[in-house]
Amino acid sequence: MIKARYVLCSLALVLLLLLHCRKPYYPPAIASSGSYLVVDGIINSGNDSTIFTLSRTVSVSAKATQNPVSGAAVLIESDAGSSWPLIEGGKGRYVSGPLGLSSSPKYRVRIRTSDGLQYVSDFVPVKPTPAIDSVGYVIKNGDLQVYVNTHDPANATRYYRWDYAETWQFHTEYPSSLKADTIKHKLVYRTPDQYVFDCFGNDKSTNVLQASTTNLSSDIVYQSRLTRIALTSEKLEKKYSILVKQYALTADAYQFYTTLKKNTEQLGELFGPLPSGLTGNIHCISNPDIPVLGYITATDIQSKRIFISAADLPPAATIYPYNCELDSIASPDIFFTYPGVYVPIASGRKIYYSSRECVDCTIRGRTDTPSFWK
Repeated sequence: MIKARYVLCSLALVLLLLLHCRKPYYPPAIASSGSYLVVDGIINSGNDSTIFTLSRTVSVSAKATQNPVSGAAVLIESDAGSSWPLIEGGKGRYVSGPLGLSSSPKYRVRIRTSDGLQYVSDFVPVKPTPAIDSVGYVIKNGDLQVYVNTHDPANATRYYRWDYAETWQFHTEYPSSLKADTIKHKLVYRTPDQYVFDCFGNDKSTNVLQASTTNLSSDIVYQSRLTRIALTSEKLEKKYSILVKQYALTADAYQFYTTLKKNTEQLGELFGPLPSGLTGNIHCISNPDIPVLGYITATDIQSKRIFISAADLPPAATIYPYNCELDSIASPDIFFTYPGVYVPIASGRKIYYSSRECVDCTIRGRTDTPSFWK
């Protein structure tokens, strides 16, 4: 009995040490000066734009995280001999209008970068995407959880991927009726177009969101979760909207995104998956030894937008992403000594003010109302 207890205690001690000694892994900076092309986009066969974003990898030690590629020539090609050029739109984006592609040929992307290197993807078939049945939400454990429902009555899709764009209306903690006029060196009242209390914020999905129905008798996706938002989040303060886009995938594309998800979202755990090689379907034909990151698919993208008002949710006190204090002074000199740091709010016998992030919503959003807002 004593020996058994000793063994159990020893095992417990070893496990405790393993958990206690976990340290984050910080990979050494890559010494190589090479950077590789990253291709992100979908060949949209339907009635919406086709958009590709080209960038290059950066060293883990680099300060800049974005490295867009400009000056490239990008074409969509069919195996029947037709081609459609994309127009450069800045920041590495290359865009075409609706292509309305036939589903019978196969399609690929051809890219020539400004350094003369040429890249092509494999030809891929157009895989139709079924419509999104609904986008909804549930309240669970103090969070709003957004989900998507879809199905294919022909049982032909089986592999799905989603991404989304969020927009929300919010306000700062304090409204300001004054602004500092640094030219006249005095406080003046804001005109209506200078109010910075109400704004619209936006964000995009960053995780890989996908599902497979290969293990089900029917091709039905039910309440696949897209995102989770705390009810106290600034996103839900007034009104929130999410635009969900749905893509049908081939089995190979689904496997690519599965590997990408493991490599980017599930590493770093003690018993987590090991990093895997990420092989896409784009190749550098000028030099086959140069890696290229990305996977090209072709489909008619389906989308659906919903709005969620704060009045439809359980009441919750908003937790702002900053700490605010309201202070007062007798002289406005502080606004001209430290321009832009402090913002006047109102005046009487004293001038009340706070830090800019507590008064000016344009730090994190825009005051103009989006065209789709309702």
